[in-house]
Amino acid sequence: MLHHHHHQQQLQRPRRRCEGTAMGAVVLDLRPGNGIGPFSLGMPICEAFAQIEQQPNIYDVVHVKHFDEEPLKLDIVISFPDHGFHLRFDPWSQRLRLIEIFDVKRLQMRYATSLIGGPSNLATFAAVYALFGPTFPGIYDKDRGVYTLFYPGLSFAFPIPSQYTDCFHDREAELPLEFPDGTTPVTCRVSIYDGSADKKVGVGSLMHKASVPPLLPGNLYMEEVHVKLGEELYFSTGGQHIPFGASPQDVWTELGHPCGIHQKQVDQMVIHSASDPRPRTTLCGDYFYNYFTRGLDILFDGQTHRIKKFVLHTNYPGHADFNLYIKCNFVIQGSDLDNSKQSITPSTKWDQVKEILGDCEHCLRGDEE
Repeated sequence: MLHHHHHQQQLQRPRRRCEGTAMGAVVLDLRPGNGIGPFSLGMPICEAFAQIEQQPNIYDVVHVKHFDEEPLKLDIVISFPDHGFHLRFDPWSQRLRLIEIFDVKRLQMRYATSLIGGPSNLATFAAVYALFGPTFPGIYDKDRGVYTLFYPGLSFAFPIPSQYTDCFHDREAELPLEFPDGTTPVTCRVSIYDGSADKKVGVGSLMHKASVPPLLPGNLYMEEVHVKLGEELYFSTGGQHIPFGASPQDVWTELGHPCGIHQKQVDQMVIHSASDPRPRTTLCGDYFYNYFTRGLDILFDGQTHRIKKFVLHTNYPGHADFNLYIKCNFVIQGSDLDNSKQSITPSTKWDQVKEILGDCEHCLRGDEE
């Protein structure tokens, strides 16, 4: 099932549409092979949400879509229906791989000093050609009746009326500046993608060719965290070792100061009296260090001040904690989990986890916190 979340920005105050959100009134810079407006290819999904939250007047209607049954199979999509475009994030790395403007009349784009798109600057073939210059002949998709023109990191799709499809006998063909009846082709979709791999990305099957740009060497995003059960975490890029039993000072030295610190809460299962039906929550002495940018919580014992538990977050779409933590790219290996087939990663299904670790209460705790 494809899951929709409606991300409403203005929850408390009455919803009034700002003038800035009228169709085509927002102008975003178009950066071929790089991004649009504040959204850059390769950015983690949490950074995209941060940009959205900084500009609630512009991005006041946001839909988040993901595939519930197999979240790693299809893109996570952030869509802006008012502005006619959406962002496609690779489901494994949760980084932006493709930007698609699907309703070009709704979004004005600025390239250099010129505007294209929106209700008053029709993105005709002639306008695209004048702005971006000549390029190689495009590709005609006979089944879809769509002609796609490619530039580095940028493509434009033009629907071809059925009566003129005979003009395109070859898969590669020139698009005329106007059809025989005097009308001119108008873009129905613009795709922005990483052009470094020299791929042609467009509609249909061509959409899947867009891949995220490579991370720069030394970048800590999606750093592999090797877990030795009962022993330690090892951060493969930074080279830090954090063992069970380490102190807060050890953790500060290795990982820097935490993003947050909070005491662990314990829910007491008590019989509530009729006069006080509220559930009681008490604090125990244990406390967490939260490293949101590493997808990690560390629990210290309140008495000994030593690490007693690590919580690794997968930033699973649809989970209550989604977008609180960056995804932790862990690889769990126990003492007898020597080969890679027996390791557990964020993509390992629960049945496989039980098979690898054994179906016992002691070692299988899902979302305890």
